[in-house]
Amino acid sequence: MNQARHLERLQDALVYRFTDPGLLMWALVHRSYIHDSGHADHKDNETLEFLGDSVLGLAISHLLFKRFPDYKEGDLSRMRSSIVNERELANLAARLELGDFLLLGKGEEMTGGRQKPSLLADALEAILAAVYLDGGLEETFAIVERLFEPYFSSENFENPLKSLDKDYKTQLQELVQSRFKLTPTYSLVKEEGPDHEKVFFMVVYLGDEVFERGSGTSKKEAQQDAARRAIRKLEADEPQP
Repeated sequence: MNQARHLERLQDALVYRFTDPGLLMWALVHRSYIHDSGHADHKDNETLEFLGDSVLGLAISHLLFKRFPDYKEGDLSRMRSSIVNERELANLAARLELGDFLLLGKGEEMTGGRQKPSLLADALEAILAAVYLDGGLEETFAIVERLFEPYFSSENFENPLKSLDKDYKTQLQELVQSRFKLTPTYSLVKEEGPDHEKVFFMVVYLGDEVFERGSGTSKKEAQQDAARRAIRKLEADEPQP
């Protein structure tokens, strides 16, 4: 199958036709491919990924603002974080079978790069940047709304804040297991206040190291707070435990 016909399938999945197919090709080039191929004149998709991250954040923020106009900024930020993260982007990329289209180096290919959540999430952001450069913000918003529609119509958003509070520990466990092959553990470090106004302080461990801390009016709430902080730290800094 030639490359043009191969990319037709991806464009069908996106429900978008590129005026400049070269932008789509660029979005699929992992840096390992450049290194192995020796094509110094080619560009990898990392700068597109940078742009796509901002475009996606704007689009999701806009959709949340329209659907939940009475919510506070902090609540909208939490909801956006529950959608725009490596795990969810990788799931969407898998639905598009995006791994089939990536241009990878031999080493990345042999280590299962086509199924790696980080590569899939990055490639999806790069593709959204390519759409933005090719067709503008309106076309990109339309694709984001179409791709993420299940998140806005699911039961999770019938009572979004309640469901998000329940899900931080699950999100963290899935993220840490996929990235580091570890299972987070929690430990109560102290309690403060009278029985009717007690505050619990919890730490979450990755391996033997304290990774983040949280607090709440119950042990469960403190665990959720620690998990939420840990997710934000991982997504912002991608530290190695």
